[in-house]
Amino acid sequence: MTDIQELLLSRIRDVEDYPERGVMFKDITPLLADPAAFTALTDAFAEIAERTGATKIVGLEARGFILGAPVAVRAGLGFIPVRKAGKLPGATLRQAYDLEYGSAEIEVHAEDLTAGDRVLVVDDVLATGGTAEASLRLIRRAGAGIAGVAVLMELGFLGGRARLENAMGGAPLEAVLTI
Repeated sequence: MTDIQELLLSRIRDVEDYPERGVMFKDITPLLADPAAFTALTDAFAEIAERTGATKIVGLEARGFILGAPVAVRAGLGFIPVRKAGKLPGATLRQAYDLEYGSAEIEVHAEDLTAGDRVLVVDDVLATGGTAEASLRLIRRAGAGIAGVAVLMELGFLGGRARLENAMGGAPLEAVLTI
């Protein structure tokens, strides 16, 4: 484990039985409160953006906004929020996806992405991969290409990486931490 990984892991708090019994929630608020840890994570993501040739950063609601926006600033790239349906004004593209118990929809302003864009999706956690997969479909529908997906934590036991394999189209999936 690298020094950065140790620092980040030391700033992630486990919260038992949240949001429901039997779930071990990974709380990143202590990491965000620590300027050294937050800067280290931002720098790691910005390096991924540079290495993948990204031209835009997409952040997934809501923690992907917190993580992705400073990455975009650090890397000198534009930031595009992917929001829950009904939260963006004006014309949007919408993508539905299945959850463990039900379904959800996400949206993006299509005019914010162009055919020349290579998009790096940034989020805090890759769990089952449903939201990330829907975002990749949405980005492609908007005409942009996929530079990759970067997450702080991958919960490997939930199989999200395998679910994303086809949607990634050969682009890299990079997790700073694998749990």
